[in-house]
Amino acid sequence: MNTQQTAVSNVNVVAQDLLPTPLEVQARYPLSERARRTVLSGRESVQRILDGADSRIMFVVGPCSIHDLKAAREYAARLKQLAGELHDAFLIVMRVYFEKPRTTVGWKGLINDPYMDDSFHIEQGLCMARELLLEVAEMGLPAGTEALDPISPQYLSDLIAWTAVGARTTESQTHREMASGLSTPVGFKNGTDGGLKVAINALQAASQPHSFLGIDQDGRCAVMRTRGNKYGHVVLRGGAKPNYDSVSIALCEKELAAAKLRQTLIVDCSHGNSNKDPALQELVLHDCVNQIVDGNRSIVGFMIESNLEWGSQSIPEDRSKLKYGVSVTDACVDWKTTEKMLRDAYAKAKPMLAQRRAG
Repeated sequence: MNTQQTAVSNVNVVAQDLLPTPLEVQARYPLSERARRTVLSGRESVQRILDGADSRIMFVVGPCSIHDLKAAREYAARLKQLAGELHDAFLIVMRVYFEKPRTTVGWKGLINDPYMDDSFHIEQGLCMARELLLEVAEMGLPAGTEALDPISPQYLSDLIAWTAVGARTTESQTHREMASGLSTPVGFKNGTDGGLKVAINALQAASQPHSFLGIDQDGRCAVMRTRGNKYGHVVLRGGAKPNYDSVSIALCEKELAAAKLRQTLIVDCSHGNSNKDPALQELVLHDCVNQIVDGNRSIVGFMIESNLEWGSQSIPEDRSKLKYGVSVTDACVDWKTTEKMLRDAYAKAKPMLAQRRAG
């Protein structure tokens, strides 16, 4: 018998490439004092919004996924300026997504495949992701991301102010355990079918202490023991049908109350709520802001998929033909529309916010 026939472990593994440790990557791109203040201030603001102590509305705005660092920097600079103008009513967090869950196969994001050519230089992707997060934080703009791979947070989490757990992973025990130890508030999306039960269960699970396998800052396998995350919340992203309407919101409030959970939620204006049509994101936001104006208190934030330019593009074989500022995953609204959406929402919601907190 040959070696392949007799092997009993790693039968389908063709290579194992060592990564630099989290400490090594952090030493290469150290957390500056300005970045640290941005992250801590962002986390505290999100917590206060969830607690009802801050009447502002939170917006997680940005590309569906980051694939071009130059475009991401330009987007961040524009968003930072707008965030400053609207800061008295809105807390704006840049959506900085580096990992993409795939239904079957496809590009898995900047960390996994930074050159979009199936070379999978994950060691370089982690460094590129950390470098961008550091630049965004040094601008004074808090960042939000999706926690997909359970190892990535050890490399990046000190630069994150808000975290999402996606619809495909909200039901995962691994991700609920991971969320219980994250240093940020965590938004759990409803299931891909639109059901709330998996998100409710995830909130309850993540709020409790857990012990599970992970890695420490030196890259060694470790048993991670957590105290539980008290700042979990639901993100309504639609499913078989949208779930941002007032009836769906009321049903979500009812389920949260029955589970003795904080009745606060974020509405994702994209995905199932827009039927993946970016043009409908503006309508979703308009409807929900009207609900706030009419007295709703549970909606505390929104997610918007936005880029410099409209729509999406396939990844061409010749990467030089990529259109600048256009998403390579879900279609996004462009910057002009993003700015209009936020300014219109600001004009309508701002007069109500102080009253909302007082009530």
